[in-house]
Amino acid sequence: MSVHPWVAWYAFRRHTAYPLGAFTEGLTNTVFGLLRAYILIAVWAERPSLGGYDVTDAVTFCFLTQALLGAVQVFGGMDLTARIRTGDVAIDLYRPVGLLGWWLADDVGRALATLLLRAGPPLLTGAIIFDLRAPSPARAAAFAAAFALAVLVSFALRYLVALAMFWLSDDQGVQMISLVLTLFFSGMVLPLVVFPGALGTAAGWLPWSALIQVPADVYLGKRDVAGALAFQAAWAAALLAAAHLVTRAARHRLVVQGG
Repeated sequence: MSVHPWVAWYAFRRHTAYPLGAFTEGLTNTVFGLLRAYILIAVWAERPSLGGYDVTDAVTFCFLTQALLGAVQVFGGMDLTARIRTGDVAIDLYRPVGLLGWWLADDVGRALATLLLRAGPPLLTGAIIFDLRAPSPARAAAFAAAFALAVLVSFALRYLVALAMFWLSDDQGVQMISLVLTLFFSGMVLPLVVFPGALGTAAGWLPWSALIQVPADVYLGKRDVAGALAFQAAWAAALLAAAHLVTRAARHRLVVQGG
């Protein structure tokens, strides 16, 4: 039996070990969701059909993104970064399993645990206070697939940032750049549909849009499902292929330097 399901299972158990802490984080997401929702309501009161969304779409988008941000790890990186900094990654490389596959399995377990413990409060609160859009069963299934692909894209982006530590003495700069790009181009700050002209077009084609904007559009019925999933799958495949190549280069660098 492959080791990867066991890695994912133990990651799931690790991230569900403190449910009260995770629930508190979910409540924090809910508070920020309420603040964002009223800001969006004010914006859509002036522009009722902005970006092809109505106000119900905008508020649903808000609470949906608050539910997803932990699972797709909009904020934060990976524990792998610290292991590279301390040199403990050498132990990881000696395991009889690939570094990329090990950390991908670990991240899948983390994402499922975070979704389970943190997605409920924002969605439940939003549904009680506002009239949120509910998807059809087919759209809900398509959204589940879009969420799974969003986790893959998120992992690949964060994994590549973490591997930069093999060539950098300090990762704060690259981590900050990654955070800004993720917040701005994922749709976390504002739906990408409100971005004007060429900026909106470019933002929609970047990989960060696969994290929040594309799954939300699938949920809201604003995007062709096949095209949306193909877009996410293409970015996931390209980024994971790049991660594989960078992993090989990082291993070679460690060996050359005597690791």
